[in-house]
Amino acid sequence: MKANKLALAALVLWVLTVAIFAWFFVRGNTTTGTDGRTAIVLQAAERDLVLSEMRGLLSATQSVLEGVNKADMQQVAKAARAAGMAGAADVNPALMAKLPLDFKSLGMSVHHAMDDIAIAAETGKPAPEILKMASDTLTKCVACHSAWQLKASN
Repeated sequence: MKANKLALAALVLWVLTVAIFAWFFVRGNTTTGTDGRTAIVLQAAERDLVLSEMRGLLSATQSVLEGVNKADMQQVAKAARAAGMAGAADVNPALMAKLPLDFKSLGMSVHHAMDDIAIAAETGKPAPEILKMASDTLTKCVACHSAWQLKASN
């Protein structure tokens, strides 16, 4: 009887722990931003890392567009591949837990889209198709920057 109560208590604690983790995984560490967007609260180094990744995506996008303009599909593929999922593979799990699910989903969709652009360039898709893919990807960037801001915690 005592073992059953102990097992039940352990199960309840486990479920509670999983539920709390799931809530934080979905919500992240957020607050209301100063301009109406949702502010994601990160340590300064984490904020710098996320912003650096965003600058890398922007730089890769510029290189993709330049490559399409020069009809250099190798440049397009190389730039897009560098910003694809391989570039997002080594993110710290503690940082990922602080990011809201919608932010993570949008960010991962951008990395996947860059991989798709690389594949399109490697398989000889026409420039207008690659430009459409890049435009669709930038739409995701605009949506993210419209909804979120990154705030450094004290």
